[in-house]
Amino acid sequence: MPEVETPYDDEETDFLERIRQKQGLASIEQVTEWLLKSRIRKQSRHLTGRGRAMHLVDRKPSCE
Repeated sequence: MPEVETPYDDEETDFLERIRQKQGLASIEQVTEWLLKSRIRKQSRHLTGRGRAMHLVDRKPSCE
């Protein structure tokens, strides 16, 4: 992943530090990456409908 410097204010740093400790991560950068990846996974599941049952659709002939 490309290195990007992101400035955080004190409130954001405290929030990220709590998540870091809870998840057992080594750095704030890892927390940021973890949050981004989990959000992307959640959104992609929502977008693709993963988790829904897949059914074969029988197409009825159109009325012509």
